Amino acid sequence: MSIQNRDTHLTQPQEAPKAPEKAAAGEPLLQIRSVAKSFGPRTVLRDVSLDVAPGEFLTILGESGSGKTTLLRLIAGFERPDTGEIWMGGERLDRLPPHRRQVNTVFQHYALFPHLSVFENVAYGLRAQGVAKAEIAQRVEQALAMVKMSAYAGAAPSKLSGGQQQRVALARALVNRPLLLLLDEPLSALDANLRRQMQWELKMLQREVGITFLFVTHDQDEAMALSDRIALLRAGELEQIAAPREIYNRPSTAYTAQFVGQTNLLRAEVVDGVARWGAFSWPCEGRPGPATFSLRPEHIRLVSPADPDDQQTVRFLATIGQQTFCGDTDLIEISCADGRVLQVRTPSRRILEGQCAFAFSASDAVRLHDAEES
Repeated sequence: MSIQNRDTHLTQPQEAPKAPEKAAAGEPLLQIRSVAKSFGPRTVLRDVSLDVAPGEFLTILGESGSGKTTLLRLIAGFERPDTGEIWMGGERLDRLPPHRRQVNTVFQHYALFPHLSVFENVAYGLRAQGVAKAEIAQRVEQALAMVKMSAYAGAAPSKLSGGQQQRVALARALVNRPLLLLLDEPLSALDANLRRQMQWELKMLQREVGITFLFVTHDQDEAMALSDRIALLRAGELEQIAAPREIYNRPSTAYTAQFVGQTNLLRAEVVDGVARWGAFSWPCEGRPGPATFSLRPEHIRLVSPADPDDQQTVRFLATIGQQTFCGDTDLIEISCADGRVLQVRTPSRRILEGQCAFAFSASDAVRLHDAEES
């Protein structure tokens, strides 16, 4: 993780940036209005509109090339939108140079100055702004305390672990007291265990300092763990914006259902309030015709043949295929009588063989709203 300091280009003390007006109660801190961006013939962002609330932890999730980093660079001022507007706290942000925005960016690469101590790395931007020496000391100490690095103030970056260096990069961003902190895949270089630890610490830190975080990642699990809301980008367009539980349990499109977690896509036909997918049928609301449903593997469960039946439960026999051990769960591929294949996730208990009885509830088959249905 590294930090791009908005004031590193200054060679002498400058007038401090004017603080934008704080968003009124209930109003967004950041507003992205119909923003588009192209590089030559390649369109990277298409008509993106997004509001971010004060104090929110919002994650921009997407695969490589979806435009998520470009969106962050537009907000930070490192790129300019071709069309559209960006507002923050009642001020037109896209017309301001980077150093006039109360925004800081933390990247995945460290970019700490190796010849400066931890204290001086964090203080660097404040010194460039001409902040008084006494205030610098106070603000640096506060920032290091926030990230639990006070004991390392005099240390050289080379003496720190990767996680500690990332905390210093965060402190260097927070010391400038931004209204908005942009984080571009800041944990991607860490090993799995440290990454999980830093996720927890990052979320706790955001809650403590109350700063709005706009976090970019391609990792769905990371997005689910950290976010108040997730904005899923697909080829430069917003696919869905929702809280983690909603985007997982009620995906709008097949792309969302497949990108955020694993799912079974059931391409069915709805007739007279009943969805039919091969030999399967279940009650369904909505208009008749072709429809696609998302059925998460964990919503298909093993049952006993003697269990009672009802209209809201779809029961069937299937043959066990590949079974993958995933720790506390097993991912099982099953083949139905008509040859259709489903993925099932069950609590890890034993190796299954032969035929077993399975069931799912009609309410767990979530109807999607893809373009072919509109």
